[in-house]
Amino acid sequence: MNNKRIYIVEDDEKLRHELKIFLENNGYDCQAAEHFGNITNDILSADADLLLLDINLPGSDGRFLCREIRNSSDIPIIIITSRNNDMDELISLNNGADNYVIKPFNIQILLAKISNLLRRTENKSTKDIIKAERFSLNTSKCTVSIGGNSCELTKNEFRIILCLLQNKGRIVSRETIMQYLWEDESFVDDNTLTVNINRLRKKLAELGTKDLITTRRGQGYYLNDEGVK
Repeated sequence: MNNKRIYIVEDDEKLRHELKIFLENNGYDCQAAEHFGNITNDILSADADLLLLDINLPGSDGRFLCREIRNSSDIPIIIITSRNNDMDELISLNNGADNYVIKPFNIQILLAKISNLLRRTENKSTKDIIKAERFSLNTSKCTVSIGGNSCELTKNEFRIILCLLQNKGRIVSRETIMQYLWEDESFVDDNTLTVNINRLRKKLAELGTKDLITTRRGQGYYLNDEGVK
């Protein structure tokens, strides 16, 4: 089992069932939409690794549904449709689809497209992750993760913890952190830095760790990545 989750949005019940069974037999965890009245929220709530999306749906157009999804998620999207024209394909790709497959299709070729797209996405995601001992940072999503839970950080909060991580094992002065932020064209004065660090500490505490950033009075801050107080 590869544990990858695929969400199928296809109104043809027979094809939907066949796709679900075939993909499950090939190791994927599949969920298929059966109602389409609130389909955008259903897709986002499924938190899948890949979306198979038909264009002709009851009450909605898959091409523009693709755009709605892309505005909120970077999930890989493969359009599956009987519309065999360049304009529909162009609109779908411009709206964020990663691939366009025309019915009837060779299901083994579809399987290969799914596998290749997931592999490329996984490789890109791996490059975006910076791992420390007690936490990890996602540079593309600007998030910090601890023990399976994650939290979105502001640009300055993310840059602060990244600066501390890059100087791991050393005390980092407030002046060094402010200069690090200035180089990123984000002017931060002394009071603003205090506010940002306090907010960052609060978010880290909500993720389950209160001692990750240690203050060294008169010197600066220390990243307590090993968890020793």
